Amino acid sequence: MSARRAAPLKIDAGGWVTGIERRPSPHFDARPAGVAIELLVIHNISLPPGRFGGGDVLRLFAGSLDCSAHSFYASLIDLRVSAHFFIDRAGRIVQLVSCADRAWHAGVSAFEGRDDCNDFSIGIELEGTDTSGFTATQYAMLARLTRALAGAYPLGALRGHCHIAPERKTDPGRFNWRRLRRDAGLPAAWLPRAPVPVA
Repeated sequence: MSARRAAPLKIDAGGWVTGIERRPSPHFDARPAGVAIELLVIHNISLPPGRFGGGDVLRLFAGSLDCSAHSFYASLIDLRVSAHFFIDRAGRIVQLVSCADRAWHAGVSAFEGRDDCNDFSIGIELEGTDTSGFTATQYAMLARLTRALAGAYPLGALRGHCHIAPERKTDPGRFNWRRLRRDAGLPAAWLPRAPVPVA
């Protein structure tokens, strides 16, 4: 069954998507009281950089990455980071943090005059790089997940890490925003206003 025809994903009262893998991360805290979830932020990640598979991304989010395993990992010592979801190259979705909680994905960030996007956003990490593009299965599963999130929360905007932290970040890079909007059935107003590259 294709992702487009698959049964809709459902989000339970605790903010967890039913029927997908859970790998709870310790890197989260409570959202500020009364703050609505209004923004969806797309990132990319690969560990080591440019290498896919192997499990080190999930180990990073779990706080169990062996930082002696690769020279790049020395820069990740003591890093405490997470996202709500990770989608690998094969389209497997893993939930790391409840949507009800605040994942640590955006860092120093701002959106439409509001600082600290972690407070009011959901973060999704796609396995990839700025230049690799993303697989058709990743787009399909991302659209399926986005439809579920849009049905459960008062989301109104879709951005990349590059849009909310432009001085620091360039991800998700070669991402096809219009494809996701079409496949997830999102309003055009959700897309970034600035020109963006497509895969």
